[in-house]
Order: sequence, then C-alpha cells, then structure tokens
Amino acid sequence: MTNPEQLFSSFEAKMAEAQQKADRMRAEMATVSVAERSKDGQIAVKVNHLGNLVGLEIGHTVRDKSNLADDILRTVQAAQSKLAAAVEAGVPSMAGTETMTELVGQLEREYPEPPSQGFVEGGFEAPDEGARFVADEEPPKPPAPKPPPRAARPPAEDGADDDYFGDGDYLR
Repeated sequence: MTNPEQLFSSFEAKMAEAQQKADRMRAEMATVSVAERSKDGQIAVKVNHLGNLVGLEIGHTVRDKSNLADDILRTVQAAQSKLAAAVEAGVPSMAGTETMTELVGQLEREYPEPPSQGFVEGGFEAPDEGARFVADEEPPKPPAPKPPPRAARPPAEDGADDDYFGDGDYLR
C-alpha cells in the first residue's frame, strides 16, 4: 500500500508538470500572429493568436477610397482565416493532442475562409506615421425606454385579500 505522503508528493509533482506545460503553451500561443496584405498591397494587417487586429498599415494611394473599410475588413478576414494553421504550427507543445484538435476546429469555425477576393500573402511591416485605424462611425444607440410603472391591481371582487402581502403584514 502506498504511503499518503508519497501520494501527495506524486500529486504535487504532476501538478507542477501540468503548470509548466500550460505556461509553455501560453508562451507559444502568445508568439502566434498572422500578417496579410490586400491584393493591391496597399493594406497590411496583423492579427494576434486571438484574431484581434494588432497592426494596420494603409497606403497613401488608397486612403480616400470609398470602399476602404471593406478592403480592410476583407484583409483582416483573410488573416484570421489562417490562424488555425498558424496556431497548429506555432504551438508544438500541444501538437497531436485532443486540445489542439479542438482549438484548431474552433478557430476554423470562428474564422472561415473569406470569399475569394484575390488576396495575396505578404509580410507585415511597421505602419508608417500616416497609418491610422478606421473606427466604425456609427453613433451609439440610445438607451431603451423605461417600461411604464406598474398599475396597482384592483381589489378582488369578493373583497378578500388575494395578495399575500397586500395588507402589509407579511408575518401572518
């Protein structure tokens, strides 16, 4: 029979190993990113391992295009659609595990391949001083109207108090 102290020591060692493995996986995940350029090369984006836009470069010749926001979104979607493969390649500590399979599947569902718009792969360079983030200019929605106050209920037909707390005495 095994000594309880040995069981506890074994459990602590397994927990420490699991913590080290999780820390290594987090560090590897944090290094994963995907860069993408639009077909004309005038828009460059970079997304992190979560799919968040972390870099944006807009060329001078397209800044006044009427569909600039659409071009940026398509380029971001193209970068995001490559996250599953980038995570699979960039996190070797989870290679072949059920966790990796689930993570890759989730990324593929979350960021599907965008409609073919003629994207070309490319690197990402630091944005020039004139680069800017384009924000959604839609004004915030007004708060929902408050519901009207509740009307008092009319008394019961027979005069009986059908409301348990109706007479204010709740300690009957």
